[in-house]
Amino acid sequence: MTTEIANDRLRKRFQKWDTDGSGSLERGDFVGEAKKIAQNFGAAPGSPEVQSLNDAFQGLFDYLSSGSESVSEDQFLNVTGNLIFQQGEADFNRALGPVIEALVGLCDKNDDGLINGGEFAAWLTAVGVGPDRAEEVFQQVDTDGDGELSQQELLAAVRNYHFGRLDVELLG
Repeated sequence: MTTEIANDRLRKRFQKWDTDGSGSLERGDFVGEAKKIAQNFGAAPGSPEVQSLNDAFQGLFDYLSSGSESVSEDQFLNVTGNLIFQQGEADFNRALGPVIEALVGLCDKNDDGLINGGEFAAWLTAVGVGPDRAEEVFQQVDTDGDGELSQQELLAAVRNYHFGRLDVELLG
């Protein structure tokens, strides 16, 4: 893994989340991302699951912005780079855990807190990844081989993406 790979992936994430192309991230960009993902899941707009996703994305914005109204690309790279490379797994999980938990809430149809293969395929589709990759990626993310994905495995997969060990984005 190189810092270059992580920075490239973080730049792409910034550009994807900068939905209005303003060159900075605002709260509305995060609200819009949550809304898009919820719509892709076919979730009812006022449902508790959608509210949790919206709250999680806004919490992530609050973390990234440190109280500012917007985040420039350089600020985004600095904050997220620090989170990934300096702060360690526990801080990474605290920052992104609510987003993963909310995504699990949207696609966990049997309410067991785990994601099976079918639920994971729906997740990938909702965040814009083709369903043709679902089985292959599921096997990579299912590190304990039990046929279900825990929130810890999903958080590890998001980190692995940024470290260049996984080539599929799970956050949209």
